[in-house]
Amino acid sequence: MHKDTNELLAIARRYCELIESLDEDYREPLSQLNEILPRLHAAMTAVGPSPDEAGYDPSVDLDKRFELFSRLHALLGDLDGYWMEYDVTPDRQEMSGSLADDLTDIYCELKHGLTRLERYDDARETLGGWRTGFCKHWGQHVVDAERHLYALSARDRLY
Repeated sequence: MHKDTNELLAIARRYCELIESLDEDYREPLSQLNEILPRLHAAMTAVGPSPDEAGYDPSVDLDKRFELFSRLHALLGDLDGYWMEYDVTPDRQEMSGSLADDLTDIYCELKHGLTRLERYDDARETLGGWRTGFCKHWGQHVVDAERHLYALSARDRLY
């Protein structure tokens, strides 16, 4: 495997471990997520598209996804929601984002790929699927989570 691929896989595994380890003492893992998300973003960009890039496979167990979201939402409490100043509806109502939703969507995409990789040992297909999904969906969650965690860190709310 290519060095960039190995680095991406290590980052994906670490991200999933951090999400799985979140509990009532979530501040340290959040500060670690604040450090790892930019690395994930850079690693996804470094891998780049492949000529045989796989189609986007958004399949996910919705019950498990909702359980994870609900757990993260409850743990994060007032740290979860954030305003998305550029996101205004036609009737001028502002919309808000959710860190729990961002972290859940990223986790589900990465975990799905890691599970697939363990079953089928198809790094090329897994990376292609991640890349397509990143460009179409979960890359925006990475950017939003990075921005929100940065803002929390700047206000000393992660430690």
